[in-house]
Amino acid sequence: MAPLPDDYTELLESLKDRVRRAQATARRTVNTELIGLYWSIGSEILARQDRQGWGAGVVHRLAEDLRAEFPQMKGLSRSNLFYMRAFAASWPGWDPNVPQAVGQLPWGHIRVLLDRLQSTRSRDWYAAAAVEHGWSRNVLANMISGQAMERTGSAPSNFTELLPAPSSELVQQAAKDPYNFEFLGLTGEIAERDLEQRLTDQIVETLRELGPGFAFVDRQVHLEVEGDDFYLDLLFFHVEQLRYYVIELKTGKFQPEYAGKLNFYVAVVDDQLRRSFHHDTVGILICGSKNDHTVRYSLGRATSPMAVAAYTYDQLPPADQELVPAEDQITAALDALPGDSGTTD
Repeated sequence: MAPLPDDYTELLESLKDRVRRAQATARRTVNTELIGLYWSIGSEILARQDRQGWGAGVVHRLAEDLRAEFPQMKGLSRSNLFYMRAFAASWPGWDPNVPQAVGQLPWGHIRVLLDRLQSTRSRDWYAAAAVEHGWSRNVLANMISGQAMERTGSAPSNFTELLPAPSSELVQQAAKDPYNFEFLGLTGEIAERDLEQRLTDQIVETLRELGPGFAFVDRQVHLEVEGDDFYLDLLFFHVEQLRYYVIELKTGKFQPEYAGKLNFYVAVVDDQLRRSFHHDTVGILICGSKNDHTVRYSLGRATSPMAVAAYTYDQLPPADQELVPAEDQITAALDALPGDSGTTD
């Protein structure tokens, strides 16, 4: 066998990458066509039910006949046809030729949206977020359970007063309220240093809760001001916004003096760590509870961009949580009770 060309390895890797990109494009195209098919089937069922009064029995027969004709397709079950109907009802004006977030999602993700959410606005928000951040189906379900949409950008802040647009909008979106710390397994209030330790021990989950773009810098960051030593709790850097985020933790209720301390830390980081091409440093105080009126008075005269948020955690110990039935178990038990099912053919 003749010796291989010098650039053979480089060529091979290039062709492998080309094949992978083509495969990914093909998968996206197939998924888009499938979602379009499901919507059209659901739209047809919806229209027939409105015009001809189709019942569940007709849909059941339709599922059987379609599966008999296309046995290799696994998505033509009776339950899936009803999901298709719900899909068409939820997005009545959907056009497969017009790019929309929901059309880029796998069918399993769309079923989660239909099962867990009631409004078109919330379904569109989570669909767009899932596409933008590449959420798996489980992550999407967790984000819905954790009310990510409701919490995003809801923390009281002074960002609009101290930051120019569009930076103020971007930073506000990064400030949730409350932060969901259930992944820490807390069962009650703990010392601030213990909370800090748990957040850094589970840094992957912490970063996921903070949101896309956050990178962990350090904890107990040492700041020296003319011989005086200070230590801020947690320091993050947002790689998309190009700015530092100072996060201070308080396990009790918010007090006005906390804002003054955070204002000081943000000013020092802005002066000592921020580079010329970085945007203004932002501070977020996360506390056990807060009075929003007190927070707004405290932030009103602050000179640094800051937000104040609370955090939540499971109130039951892990052993007790295991004894509580899951939502689907409760639903199944209720469905098993005798009585009129309400389903007619």
